[in-house]
Order: sequence, then structure tokens, then C-alpha cells
Amino acid sequence: MSEKTQIMDEVTMRRSLARMTHEIIERNEGVQDVVLMGVVTRGVCLAKILQANIQKFEGVTVPVGHLDITLHRDDLSNEEKQKRSQESVFPCDITGKTVIIVDDVLYTGRTARAAMEAVITKGRPKYIQLAVLVDRGHRELPIRADFVGKNVPTAKSENVQVRLMDNDGENAVYIER
Repeated sequence: MSEKTQIMDEVTMRRSLARMTHEIIERNEGVQDVVLMGVVTRGVCLAKILQANIQKFEGVTVPVGHLDITLHRDDLSNEEKQKRSQESVFPCDITGKTVIIVDDVLYTGRTARAAMEAVITKGRPKYIQLAVLVDRGHRELPIRADFVGKNVPTAKSENVQVRLMDNDGENAVYIER
């Protein structure tokens, strides 16, 4: 039987996402030409929260898209990729823009690599940045997030579970041992 420990509740998630939003605004000297691309599924929900925060803090609505990385994964056969693939939704031309890939957890870096590849197939952004709610370490690729809600050292045997209101009925993060 697995043990589940909550490491973030709704309040800490809201604070982390607000801080990440301010960091995005500061690092990019505003949000002109910023496009948020959420990795399906929870990354999209997080991107929409960041978008709402930017609207609240800056009075600007930045575009949000959906990024399906299935075709760019290195752990699926071509047949599996075709079965699982959905269409990525780019809200605008990303050429010359700052594209911020948003995901729930950064672990090995393979999802982030696939997401960058998916973005690059649609245009040539000026910058690609990565925003994640949880960075749990154990990188297999030399990738780091630009914006992190919480760094959580974990064992490889543990599982980090992000739960979001839109998908799961609550805002919380758990570690399963």
C-alpha cells in the first residue's frame, strides 16, 4: 500500500503561481510578445492560471495554447504515437515571440525536450522558457526550468501527483511513496 503526503495545498499553490507570474513579468520586462503553451493536460490548466494572474497584475491578456507532445516523445512507438496524438493548438504565430512552456512537474527533462521540439516545428521563437509547478530533480537531459513553483527533492521510486481543480476537483500536490 502506498503512502501519500501532501506537499502543497491550495494556498501554497496560489502563492507559488503568483510568484512565478511576477518572475515571468520581471524576466521578460513585461509580457509583450509572450505566449504561454501548456503541455496537455495539467500544463494547460496551469497556463490558464498564469494567464489570469498576468491579466490581474498587468491588465494584459496573453495568448495560451495547448501543446501535445505525443509525436515528439522518445518512449513510444510510431503506432502508439499515432493512436494517442492530439492536435496542438497554437493561438498565434510564435515566430519572434517568447514562448513559455508550462508543465506541472519537471523530472527527467524528456517531456520538456519533446515540448521544445513541438514548439520549434511550428515556428522560430525568439526565446523558449520553461515554467513548472514542481521540480523534483533526477534529470536525464541537461534541462532546467526558468520558473519553478517548488523544488522537491524526491527518490526515483516516489511519484509526484499534481491535482488541479479543473481536472481533479482540488488544488494540491502530493508525493506518493
